[in-house]
Amino acid sequence: MGGKPRHHPFFFLPISQEETIWHPRTDIYKTRNGWLLKYELAGVTSDDVAICVSGRQITVSGTRRDCVVDEGCSHYSMEISYNRFERTIDLPFDASRARIHTEFKDGILLVSIETEEPR
Repeated sequence: MGGKPRHHPFFFLPISQEETIWHPRTDIYKTRNGWLLKYELAGVTSDDVAICVSGRQITVSGTRRDCVVDEGCSHYSMEISYNRFERTIDLPFDASRARIHTEFKDGILLVSIETEEPR
């Protein structure tokens, strides 16, 4: 099962291993033609995200950057997680050959996984 991981061509990002990892919240839906995964990624651009499918797992990873702060500012309080993020979802099927479509919409990454022929 699985074989070589398949990286979705939509994104790729090299990441340093010294950063703290946070895990985005994710909603998972069963749809008529497969599955829909919704990742909460406010403040993340599509250029800063990687998607990897390997057998029954899909991993979304990347980096959220703090780009709004002016030079010379110091923080008083910080509650938003920045740096590297990663979330691996175990799927109830082998997604290696599934069709995957992605879309960023208002801070939400939508990953549609088609496992059946459209009706």
